[in-house]
Amino acid sequence: MPNATHAPHTVDSLLRVVQARDAEVALLKLLVDKLKVQLLRQVRVRFGASSEQLDDLQIALIEGLPMHELAPVSQTPKAQAANSEGFERSLPAHLPRENHVYRPQASDARHDAAGQACGCSACGGRLRQIGQDVSEQLEYVPSRFKVIRHVRPKLARVACESIFQAPAPSRPIARGVAGPGLLAHALVAKYCDHQPLYRQSRIYAREGVVIERATMAGWVGQSEKLLDPLVAALGRYVLAGSKLHADDTPVAVLLPGRGRTKTGRLWVYVRDDRTSASADAPAAWLRYSPDRKGEDPQAHLKNFKGVLQADTYAGFAKLYANGNVIEASCWARARRPFWDLHESQGVRRDRLQNKRSGASVRCMRLRPTSEGARRLTDAKRGRREPVRCSKRCSPG
Repeated sequence: MPNATHAPHTVDSLLRVVQARDAEVALLKLLVDKLKVQLLRQVRVRFGASSEQLDDLQIALIEGLPMHELAPVSQTPKAQAANSEGFERSLPAHLPRENHVYRPQASDARHDAAGQACGCSACGGRLRQIGQDVSEQLEYVPSRFKVIRHVRPKLARVACESIFQAPAPSRPIARGVAGPGLLAHALVAKYCDHQPLYRQSRIYAREGVVIERATMAGWVGQSEKLLDPLVAALGRYVLAGSKLHADDTPVAVLLPGRGRTKTGRLWVYVRDDRTSASADAPAAWLRYSPDRKGEDPQAHLKNFKGVLQADTYAGFAKLYANGNVIEASCWARARRPFWDLHESQGVRRDRLQNKRSGASVRCMRLRPTSEGARRLTDAKRGRREPVRCSKRCSPG
């Protein structure tokens, strides 16, 4: 690139310098736009998903609509949060109630031998109850361990030298000390409340019960075998649906003898047709694999027939080949690239430069249509939505 000491002296050379710098500026602008998109994605991953919605003002600025065509902004106040000041709500009715009755003090009324208020301290007349004030307070009763002793008396008849004894009760783990309630508590704490076994061991130690982490790990492994029939039944129920949602998520796995973790995969398959006015119970079926090879979801869904809504992961592609599985694309993933581009470039005044943002606008126009289709049966949705979607997606 020429500098001040070697400046061009002809018009053609100056023109070439300007063109070269224009090309360099255009390249840098593309690089900046790319970095903006990458930054937005990282922010979304780091701090959670953003709204990805355009309000009426943004749509008007993009499409150049006059401001008087905007829909009025709703002024409906938001519902008051349950934990906000002044919010009153009755405590759940299923909780047991324990009554503490507070009677007038001796200085306020005359009492009988049993300590009951029986007369007015001023005139000596008899008192009768005309009502009561009741207020409720939520309290927590700490959990506690207990030991169940299984006693089996031995009965003998000396004459015939016979011994009678009831058989030992069954246990979840053969010759194990943990009862079913303790096993269920440990599993819920580990997988639902994210309490690792070493932390649970410390909690139990505070209550005077010493259980090593290795012992609890053995409980978890044995419990997995007990739950296998339930997991298999859950999988059959999920795969019996006509529509599935599928996705995978990474999970850190620390194998024995390894100094660092490796990345495994949890494959999630969800059956949930409540948005189609179905009365079938929703359910989720999870499977683990040590890697992200396509053979895993293909093996999980080899007997499934119906609609599969998933992302564009190549491992799902073979499932669509034989026609038993119908592909339904992911709406969020289809919308996100346009949204990232809109966020990185911002709202510009020139409508010719906002054609790419127009895709975001049409996505937002489809949102109320999809929301309105919820809780409709498949038949009603099939008759109603194609026409409504085509009108909302039209450029005009």
